Amino acid sequence: MADKKNLLLLFDHPTEPVFMDKGGNGTVFDVPDSYVTDRYNQMCKKVQRRVSSASEKNVLVKEIAIPDLSCPMRLGRSEQFSLFLTSHRKMASHLIEIFTKMPTVDELQSVAVYARDRVNPVLFNYALSVALLHRPDTKDLELPAFAQIFPDRFIDSQMLRSMREESFVVERSAARLPVVSSVKYTASDLDVEHRLWYFREDLGVNLHHWHWHLVYPIEASDRSIVDKDRRGELFYYMHQQIIARYNAERLSNHMARVQPFNNLDEPIAEGYFPKMDSLVASRAYPPRFDHTRLSDVDRPKDQLRVGIDDMKRWRERIYEAIHQGYVLDTNNEKIVLDDSKGIDILGNIIEASDLTPNSTLYGDFHNMGHILIAYSHDPTNKHLEYAGVMGDASTAMRDPIFYKWHAFIDNMFQEHKRLLSPYEKQELCFPDVRVESIQVESQGQVNKLTTFWQESDVDMSRGLDFVPRGHVLARFTHLQHHAFSYTIKVENSSEATRYGYVRIFLAPKLDDRNAPMLLEQQRLMMVELDKFVVTMPPGSHTITRNSTESSVTIPFERTFRNLDKLEELQNFLCGCGWPQHMLIPKGRPEGLRFELFVMVSNYEEDKVEQTAADCGCSIAASYCGLRDRLYPDRKSMGFPFDRKPRRGSEILENFLTPNMRAVEVIITHEDRTEKLRELPARS
Repeated sequence: MADKKNLLLLFDHPTEPVFMDKGGNGTVFDVPDSYVTDRYNQMCKKVQRRVSSASEKNVLVKEIAIPDLSCPMRLGRSEQFSLFLTSHRKMASHLIEIFTKMPTVDELQSVAVYARDRVNPVLFNYALSVALLHRPDTKDLELPAFAQIFPDRFIDSQMLRSMREESFVVERSAARLPVVSSVKYTASDLDVEHRLWYFREDLGVNLHHWHWHLVYPIEASDRSIVDKDRRGELFYYMHQQIIARYNAERLSNHMARVQPFNNLDEPIAEGYFPKMDSLVASRAYPPRFDHTRLSDVDRPKDQLRVGIDDMKRWRERIYEAIHQGYVLDTNNEKIVLDDSKGIDILGNIIEASDLTPNSTLYGDFHNMGHILIAYSHDPTNKHLEYAGVMGDASTAMRDPIFYKWHAFIDNMFQEHKRLLSPYEKQELCFPDVRVESIQVESQGQVNKLTTFWQESDVDMSRGLDFVPRGHVLARFTHLQHHAFSYTIKVENSSEATRYGYVRIFLAPKLDDRNAPMLLEQQRLMMVELDKFVVTMPPGSHTITRNSTESSVTIPFERTFRNLDKLEELQNFLCGCGWPQHMLIPKGRPEGLRFELFVMVSNYEEDKVEQTAADCGCSIAASYCGLRDRLYPDRKSMGFPFDRKPRRGSEILENFLTPNMRAVEVIITHEDRTEKLRELPARS
């Protein structure tokens, strides 16, 4: 029986032939002759002897009858794969179905080995990743980080050249020096938007977006892969939180909140020049110039035809449904957009997942918005150009227009939320429970948090093809903060033990004009920091919680892996989650004022009844849910700030009930870099 961990080797060196050595230790797949492509059929064994000694590990591949792969093979090996394209999603769905329906790991390995050299490498990676995450016999495997397999989507092309040079010239891995990523390499200070380079181009932030779409595919033949608990609502909430977090960074840099891109006829003011090459497509990611206008996209090769009028029509129908309070399914039956399920239905409609009740009526709004922008430089394929970064889930967040587009998308969701009745006091209170005080402590300081820059290394050798083996490190500079802890004092005045759900949020206190925010504005900038269950015996009780335990983030080591501690990472089965180093905004050198909000709600009312079995993936549940389980909170995502405030609660102070508390926290940025060891000068 095949060792399922060998399946992970198929991700290594994605554009090399499958029979080349994998895993960094000379492991090779013993591929049946009928599986080898015609080009290498006569030389496969000779190449294997050259690249791997006989003492190294061989993985036997069982020869079986291969299912029809003609559908996924329609996308060329060197073409660009995009989850936002319907035709590409259908190809991926077909391949996912093949992978998931293989009865055994042995047969999955056989068909995956055969497909690997015939299917587009990114399509193969996506389909195999989704299949491994959802097969009962492989879902406990830890997928390699996408950045380590396709480094070209996370670093500039000049850095890639230097990494190849290092691996070719320096034979021993231990003697190789990390290749340092340039800071601010995509634009100069003349571009105001480039102040946010550290957020938009952060490795962990972009990995989060890619991995979320792995966990929540838009389309699959097996409906259960898509039909997950509150999937549409998670699409809304995860992206809403990204916009809230982005706006906090804009305020940290003395910039106004992002303006929604709600007029498709207006030019896009901001250009973006990614400075990246696609290793699969062997092309540079095309730039978008300032003041580019959108045009109808007509690219028959991609089975793609979408116009601005289509987008306007879909938008009007969605807004009409929101205001009517219901949507129509394909049988013209009404589906009510109620308080609990309405946002989930809207999420599936706007993203146009397989769960949308009527794709003909409501269209493919979110995805086609990405596509219109991604092809704005060559909408008719006149110049044979591929999509810009907005056309790929792993690169879209690098572009300033991503946030404008998603601010517009969020406005559609907020239109629905504003029509819901505000939460009344009785819905917010927790009888007999009072939050007496809250504070955060970091580095011996109370209610003061500090951010700074930090260097970290990532091994990207397994994504560097056709070069000598061994570690090749990329060194990144990223935002970081000192760890902190919460201290929350609560009083339970009843005579029984109570169980509470602690909800912690952070939002700027002042707007971009330095004026106090009304709660209707501030609630949209509330960033969830943590959510956890506590036991409260009668009397006063002190709750402590470390920032590293956040229900929003994945551990720092999951993004920047320490190569000396790989064995300790085996428990980090989840790649989905916000990066820990980006938990809080940058702040300002002089300090930026934020409101830290804590609420203890009644867990008996909030809990979701489900089996206590280990789901194998329980971190970062706020944005990513729990694998194979229900979302662990009965309340709406973002509660209690997901609806407009009740009358008389125009400011946060008036909104508070006894089981809530808010305190001012200052975030200060120190413009210094915690460096790794100094690198000797290159000769």
